[in-house]
Amino acid sequence: MRYGALEAGGTKMVCAVGDENGNILEKTTIPTTTPDETLEAITEYFKDKGISALGIACFGPVDLNVNSPTYGHILKTPKPYWSDTDIVGVLKKALNVPIGFDTDVNGSILGEATWGAAKGLTDVIYITIGTGIGGGIISGGKLVHGMLHPELGHMKMTYAPNDTYKGKCPFHSNCFEGLASGPAIEERWGIEGSKLSDRDEVWELESFYIAQALSNLICILSPQKIILGGGVMHQEKLFPLIKEKVLKNLNNYILTKELKDIDSFIVPAGLDDDQGILGAIKLAIDAMK
Repeated sequence: MRYGALEAGGTKMVCAVGDENGNILEKTTIPTTTPDETLEAITEYFKDKGISALGIACFGPVDLNVNSPTYGHILKTPKPYWSDTDIVGVLKKALNVPIGFDTDVNGSILGEATWGAAKGLTDVIYITIGTGIGGGIISGGKLVHGMLHPELGHMKMTYAPNDTYKGKCPFHSNCFEGLASGPAIEERWGIEGSKLSDRDEVWELESFYIAQALSNLICILSPQKIILGGGVMHQEKLFPLIKEKVLKNLNNYILTKELKDIDSFIVPAGLDDDQGILGAIKLAIDAMK
């Protein structure tokens, strides 16, 4: 069978066709403009692909409650024009196939759990650190939804000593996203992060906040593995700094084989940055069931 996959982002929509083994057969990118224009282009791409189902891993917030009257909608979002868009309803009507639907970050962790770094594990966290910060969680073998879905990027943080930067997030200031996202790095230091590779103080501070977040999540969710993706994590020097600070934060309170082998516990995203689209393929496969 052929499965459609849509990784719906605020800047671009990645559309692909794949099979049950996680092979991406073809892929294209469509700019995210208005809902009408964008969804029409997505429909045009998929309509003659012979897909049996479609999986959508979407930017949010989104309604994931299948019993809700607004299931499949993008809810109130800062992305202009997209608030209250019935993305599932529009594409289901246009393509007439089963649709699986989840957040973009849950799509990424689903891709990693099915074909990547988290394969075979039941309790895993995926965090993307880039333009924003978001996280997907698999707990007890299931994607975590709850009353809405996890918003790991907005957990409140304790400021690092001598950090006078207020924070980028307009809602919370000193949340994870407000202090450690790509735009926060750029605003704090006056230059984008990709041009700060040789500034050790930048990455010492960045790793302080990432390690603080991971330490909290380890205590709350007890994951078997944490996967870090997104543009900021392309600074590979961050990984050893984060691991060192996580162990310091935990202070030998939690002693497990995973933490003893921390290089295998906190890992970079795999799958050549296709984890989101592969997760969408898995959502489509599951929708057929």
